[in-house]
Amino acid sequence: MAILEIIEFPDPRLRTTAKAVKEVNESIQNLVKDMLETMYEAPGVGLAATQVNVHKRVMVIDVSEERDQPQVFINPQVEVLADETGEYEEGCLSVPGFYETVIRPLNIRVKALDAEGKAFELEPEGLLATCVQHELDHLDGKLFVDYLSPLKRQRIRKKLEKQHRQND
Repeated sequence: MAILEIIEFPDPRLRTTAKAVKEVNESIQNLVKDMLETMYEAPGVGLAATQVNVHKRVMVIDVSEERDQPQVFINPQVEVLADETGEYEEGCLSVPGFYETVIRPLNIRVKALDAEGKAFELEPEGLLATCVQHELDHLDGKLFVDYLSPLKRQRIRKKLEKQHRQND
């Protein structure tokens, strides 16, 4: 297993739409293991393959307190079940140090494949529902900052660009 580099906003690679996984094979399973290790090390509660510059529809999430209940979603598809929305303060490993309120649907159904390639369905609630939608956005080339006002998004961009220049 390996810790992968997490690319950060405003890197244009984060805007790439991920491609469907054709077969859950050893390569995909190794990617999942590396992504889980990277997510736990970061530390975060979710990570999409796009964030580690792999443009496949794979995401991992663990919202458990003990950080011992990893969930794998390959080729996830989300269906909104009701119009009710809720606010959640979101952060992102690709937008380090920033937390902003995002409004998302509360009632969703997700269909995906697990790490073994078996299909499953889930109706997540709370933080898990938010994470599923947040990570799915990554696979579609979207970031949580896209839900913010242009002014807020520009401020975050400028601060991160300055940090990146100082680190280079």
